[in-house]
Amino acid sequence: MSKRFFGIGTALTSVVLLGAAAAAQQPRLTNGRVSPLAASANLGQVFRSLVAAQTDTAWIGYAVAVTGDRTMCCFTNSNGTTYISGSLVSSDGPCCGACRIEPSTDTAAAIRDGAAARTTTAQGPIKLEGAQRMVVMFRIVERQVERIRTFSEDCELDAGGRQVHWLQDVRPSESVELLNSLIGTDGDRKNRITNGALSAISMHADPSAAPALVALARQHASPSVRGEAIFWVAQLASQKAVGTITAAIENDPDTDVKKRAVFALSQLPKSEGVPLLINVARTNANPAVRKQAMFWLGQSKDPRAMEFFAEILK
Repeated sequence: MSKRFFGIGTALTSVVLLGAAAAAQQPRLTNGRVSPLAASANLGQVFRSLVAAQTDTAWIGYAVAVTGDRTMCCFTNSNGTTYISGSLVSSDGPCCGACRIEPSTDTAAAIRDGAAARTTTAQGPIKLEGAQRMVVMFRIVERQVERIRTFSEDCELDAGGRQVHWLQDVRPSESVELLNSLIGTDGDRKNRITNGALSAISMHADPSAAPALVALARQHASPSVRGEAIFWVAQLASQKAVGTITAAIENDPDTDVKKRAVFALSQLPKSEGVPLLINVARTNANPAVRKQAMFWLGQSKDPRAMEFFAEILK
């Protein structure tokens, strides 16, 4: 083969490989317009520029490595009812149906539309690159983040005809930093931004995730946010988690935060959580906190908890 044809062949191979790599980074998405954009330079800057430029409702998304083996998608139960949740972690029911990420007031129509999107799409959905990754999606309304949702990489998403800006090559540490910056002062469970961000941070397989949650649990100005952060710290089930939770029980000035921290102890593996709950029930100066510890000990059905109750009842 001549050098000329060899060069052409090499160039064509390179184009094919680059095209395949770009396609591999796209979401499994139907019924939406995907615009890929590199975000390797500065995720925060690229993200905020995109948000400010949206004149209509749109989505911004990317994929990062996730901790553990998770299923975050939509599933259908035996009655044919489809549940749609960006934070669902479940092995129940067949998984995974397409998730309609756009809100709909007509659930039946949403299910029909999702089924239609799956059957009429000419080109099959494109899988994300790699394995053990999650998709983080931000809904943008009136140039502001309106909600944050998370999905498994293999979950098919129905974008409801919206524009989806897909950010490629996102660094996980920058994702944690971005999510942290979106956490506001309201930690109520109805807050789709703050709680979505906290949940997403907790699932990042990146060393920066745990310190970020610990800092929020210890230092955030809002008791509600501190309480929610403590819950997610408990999911880490590490020594750092234990220290943060027990520190909140002893030192946080807000009783509700202390009670959330007691609940967080109940989420730890029983080998760690039960002895700590017994200690709180024995020694904490706050009656409401002791009562909370006893309640969760009762829920544990652990023999050590039963022995503790028998002891205090004598």
